[in-house]
Amino acid sequence: MARLAALRTWLGRIDEQIAALALGLMMLIPLVEIVMRPLLGSGISNAPVVVQHLGLVLAMFGALAAERHGHLTSFGSNDGSKGFTPAWRLAQLLAALVCGMLAYASWQFVSTERDAAHTLAYGLPVWTLQACMPLCFVLLGFKLGARCAKGLPLEALVAACIPGLGIAIAAQLEGTSFSPWPAFALLAAALLAGAPIFTVLGGLSLVLFWSEGMPLASVALSHYQITVNPSLPALPLFTLAGLLFARTGATQRLGDLFVSLFGGGVKGTVVAVALLCSFFTAFTGGSGVTILALGGLMLPLLSNAGYPEKKGIGLVSSASALGVLLAPSVPLIMYAIVARVPISTMFLAGAIPALVMVMSLLIFGGFLKSTAHPNTAAPRASAAAVWKTMWLAKWEILAPVVAIGSLVSGLATPMESAALTAAYALITQAFVHRELSLKTLFSCLSDAAQIIGGVLLILGMALALTNFLIDAGIPDAAITATQNLIPSQAIFLVALVVFLLFAGALMEIFAAIVVLVPLLLPVAQSYDIDPVHFGILFLAAMEMGFLCPPAGMNIFFASAMFGKPIRSVASSVTPALLAIFVGSLLIALVPALSTALPKFLGLMA
Repeated sequence: MARLAALRTWLGRIDEQIAALALGLMMLIPLVEIVMRPLLGSGISNAPVVVQHLGLVLAMFGALAAERHGHLTSFGSNDGSKGFTPAWRLAQLLAALVCGMLAYASWQFVSTERDAAHTLAYGLPVWTLQACMPLCFVLLGFKLGARCAKGLPLEALVAACIPGLGIAIAAQLEGTSFSPWPAFALLAAALLAGAPIFTVLGGLSLVLFWSEGMPLASVALSHYQITVNPSLPALPLFTLAGLLFARTGATQRLGDLFVSLFGGGVKGTVVAVALLCSFFTAFTGGSGVTILALGGLMLPLLSNAGYPEKKGIGLVSSASALGVLLAPSVPLIMYAIVARVPISTMFLAGAIPALVMVMSLLIFGGFLKSTAHPNTAAPRASAAAVWKTMWLAKWEILAPVVAIGSLVSGLATPMESAALTAAYALITQAFVHRELSLKTLFSCLSDAAQIIGGVLLILGMALALTNFLIDAGIPDAAITATQNLIPSQAIFLVALVVFLLFAGALMEIFAAIVVLVPLLLPVAQSYDIDPVHFGILFLAAMEMGFLCPPAGMNIFFASAMFGKPIRSVASSVTPALLAIFVGSLLIALVPALSTALPKFLGLMA
């Protein structure tokens, strides 16, 4: 019986097992390639494309695991924790219907690919891996349908029928055209009631393609294109590296180092916490992860230095948003992919602006002002103490050198650089420090897969929406309208920062990158704004969105982490919004902050 129970538990987590295996292979295959090429003259057949398609498997099964753990991003409660209200059930019903339609669209796409008979490697047909798209969309629809049917008679049957109905509707009505406005209203209501964001974006894309009589497989094609992008494997691999550091003693060693460098007094501790939170967000792939990983360490550190608790919560919550400009952050890589800018250039371009944003936060946000008792000030650490903490943290200090150095030097592609960094984190934490158990390793693999799986679902659906808008000529119309309305580059940049402040409050950052960048970048280029400068400004301004409801997830993570009401956390980060706004304006009006370093190193003309 015990073995049967264990087998049931294992099968119940099969999505995590598959996603973790895919991520592990994504790390291993590029490393094998790096070794085999110089020794044997060739490596694994079609290795880059194999890794890209493993990214598709990771995305789909990671999303299933994210749903099971309640990690699919939404604007409200998506797990029924606030009660099974009629509005919540309706939101889950519509989400399950959309998943059924996406399953139909995906199967249409896979059928076309199956007829084309393309092979991936060693005779394996490509469509066998692509088939995970319709399979996982059906399973997601069943799971969301089960939420809707919770507590109802014949719960499982009702849950299965909802995505089935979505498939039937899509099959019956494909090729017809209709007015999309009633569907838009339903999707907007579902979004506010707690439907996962990817289902709303996917439903919006399906409705737009449907209303024009266009094939629904175009939506599935967009999702496939972004999940097998050649640079995309860098996202889960860098995220894995960050989680491996966050789940071991690396946080404590780096915390000790930063405090010893900047002093143990109030101001020194504040600077150390701001820099450390920013640094960790760059590696973990999400500011929410940083709050959960470092919050329990950083807040007591600030309190022990005599810093007020409310300001400490505000500092940790807001500083964790600033790491998106530092390599190798996921949004930085995502922008490079969408805007078709070299990742290495974006890595270098974000370094100086990131420091500007941290300084703006500390100065204009008022976090350096303290009401601490003067007796709480601690003496600055001696050179010997600094050297000791630096030596203890030497392996963590070298991680950015591995990540950025291997890429900028040309020794590795973005995918190989990410694999090297993940392997470096694993080896140093497991074998040098001996702090990484197999259980923790699997947890990191699973969590990375869930984070990226949820993100890629949003990105795939957002790309489909963007492709429709581009085909409709929206960017060209936006250029004409903007140039008629705004005469100068400086005014446009200020207007852009203000617009992005509101966009960040309403849109999840990854959806914003995929939807807004293709629309706004051509407008910016019409004002002679370099894509690199625009990208850094875009990400800097979007950092405000981490702190603004309803999309400001840092507020919710901090509320859960520190056990404080959301209103209290929102109040604590209000000064940071002004500071980030000022920092964004500086980056906007001084392009050299973004372009000087890449130009100096010859990566920009």
